[in-house]
Amino acid sequence: MRKLFKFLIIIAIIGGSLYYLGRDTADPNRKIEWGVTFSQLFAQKLKLDWKKAYIEILDDLKIRNLRLIAYWPQIQPSKGVFDFSDLDWQIEQASVRGAKIILAVGRKLPRWPECHTPEWAKKLKLDLNASLYLSYNEREYLMDYIRVTVERYKNNPNIIAWEVENEPFLDFGECPEADAVFLDKEIALVKSLDSRPIMVTDSGELSIWVRAAKRADIFGTTMYRYVWSKWIGAYKYPIPPSFFRAKERIVRLFVGQEKPFVVIELQGEPWQHLQIYEISTEEQMKNMPFDNFKETIEYAKKTGFSDYYLWGAEWWWSLKQNGHPEYWEYVKQLNNF
Repeated sequence: MRKLFKFLIIIAIIGGSLYYLGRDTADPNRKIEWGVTFSQLFAQKLKLDWKKAYIEILDDLKIRNLRLIAYWPQIQPSKGVFDFSDLDWQIEQASVRGAKIILAVGRKLPRWPECHTPEWAKKLKLDLNASLYLSYNEREYLMDYIRVTVERYKNNPNIIAWEVENEPFLDFGECPEADAVFLDKEIALVKSLDSRPIMVTDSGELSIWVRAAKRADIFGTTMYRYVWSKWIGAYKYPIPPSFFRAKERIVRLFVGQEKPFVVIELQGEPWQHLQIYEISTEEQMKNMPFDNFKETIEYAKKTGFSDYYLWGAEWWWSLKQNGHPEYWEYVKQLNNF
């Protein structure tokens, strides 16, 4: 029944998209709020001075909308020991500049391998009666890390929302099977601790959004153009901007009309068969030429959302250090930055 429902929704989205295809797209010159996701973990894998890169994102790009990430292995490097020093610094630097922060918590968070579990937690004895998602003991410790993190930052007025897990219903990354029941418990825990809205995210092209959006106070979608598959290699999604406009309208019939929908992850870096830090700068740029980068942002403007969080700020800064500042400078010139 679920597969039939998903099939019917996809058919409706395609039909709606074709209907809107002949209509005007959104005004690309309207007021748009631009932001970025920043990942300390990814910056370190790129071998960057991550603090310097972060400060320049705030001060040179003048980013004032941020998604930051409370990685469980960084926050709780060993059992019973919490270390918030790096995240404290990120939040403090953003706060003194008046930036608005979405803070992501959970096990499945942005950046490969998608699921981030401390080594000590991986070694906990598996409860065979638990689901494949997490052992019983892992669940208890995960919930404790979420509780401690939210309690630490809930009095910071610059945090505007909590993202609970990242694309929890998307089968991607080195992650076990999703568990909707446990996700609901995580969301309930955060709601019990703080009144700020909960964001739940989903894939823009590979999911139908309903399960994520109905759980969210704010729904966040990804948006990609140039991707890679192990079956067909590199390709460009053959989806018009109207696809997203039609999809949003259809999904709102199931989740309500007032709920904010934002683009939480707009592609701004290459997606290829290897991680960016595993290939040369030349190969990186070949997989995401500057023209493709610009085209992706211009495409996004036509989809009609009011808030976009770009993906790839650490990469642009890395390119700038290697004599290719054009990506960084293009973002710097976007409206409302």
